[in-house]
Amino acid sequence: MSVTAESLPGAAAPQAGTKSTTLAALRPQPIEAAQNVTVGFSTAASFELLQRAGKVLAASTIVPKDYQGNLPNCIIALNMAARIGADPLLVMQNLYIVYGRPGWSAKFLIACFNHCGRFTAVRYLWSGTKGKEDWGCQAWSIEKETGEKIMGPVITWGLAKAEGWVDKSGSKWKTMPEKMFMYRAAAWMIDTHAPEISMGIRTDDEIRDTYDTERGADGQYSVTTESLREAERQASGAAASDSSGSPAIDDAIKSLRESGSIADLSKAWDTVRAAFKTAHRDVPMPVDAAYQETKEKLERLL
Repeated sequence: MSVTAESLPGAAAPQAGTKSTTLAALRPQPIEAAQNVTVGFSTAASFELLQRAGKVLAASTIVPKDYQGNLPNCIIALNMAARIGADPLLVMQNLYIVYGRPGWSAKFLIACFNHCGRFTAVRYLWSGTKGKEDWGCQAWSIEKETGEKIMGPVITWGLAKAEGWVDKSGSKWKTMPEKMFMYRAAAWMIDTHAPEISMGIRTDDEIRDTYDTERGADGQYSVTTESLREAERQASGAAASDSSGSPAIDDAIKSLRESGSIADLSKAWDTVRAAFKTAHRDVPMPVDAAYQETKEKLERLL
C-alpha cells in the first residue's frame, strides 16, 4: 500500500500494480453506531453497555446500600432511569425498598411529571373545611399538546380516615396533613393520567400507609412485626369467610418457614403461589413476608 501524491506533496508516484490510499482514509474514523448505543435490553451492545455502567455503580459507596455490590439491582435501576428519562443516581436515591417492594419518593414522582415536557407543573385545588370530613385536595395540570385540563381524584380527610392512613402508628397525616394531601393527590393523578411515569410503582408514603413501616439507618424501610401480625389476622379472617376454596394463610406460612434449604423454600414457594393463583387470589402480604424472612435466614447460613 502506498500514499498518493496528493496526500504527500513531492512524493513519487506509486508504482504500477500497487494499491494507493490517502492520509484522510488512514485517519481513525468515528464509529457512528457506537454513538447511538443506549443502555437497555434490546440489543447485545445495549446490554453490554448496561452491564458496564451497572458495575461502576455497584462498586460505588455513594449509591444507597441496596445497590452497593448488587449488579442486578443497579441494572434494573439503570433500565428504569432510561425508560422515564431520569438520571440513574436520582432513581437510586428516590426508589425505596419497603420489605422487598419498590416505592418511589413522592417528591421524585412529582419532579418527573413536572419535567416530562408533556404537562404543566402540578397544581392543587383545595375544598371543604379544614379538619372536617369534606376537607380535601385535588391535583391538576394542563396537557400541553391538547390544552386539556386533567384532574386527579379528590383526596379528602374522610377518605384518609376511612382507609386508616390517619390512625397508623407514626402517621404523618396527623402532623403534616397538608403535605400528605398534596403528595397523595399528585401521586393519584400521575397514576391515573400518566402511569408510564410511575410504571405502576406506588410511592413509599402509600406503602407506609398500607403497612406500618420503620426506616432503618441504611435508609431501607421494613414492615413492623405488629403490622404483619395485623395483616395476617385480617387475611386469615378473610380466608376463613371465603368459600371459594382459597388456600389457608397459616398453612402456607408454616410450609415456608419449615423449609430447611433454599431449594426446599423455592419448591414450597412455587406450590404456594400456584395454590393462590388457582384460587384467583394474590399471595397475601403475610405469606410473602414469611417467604422473605425464611430466604434471608437461609442465605445467612450459607
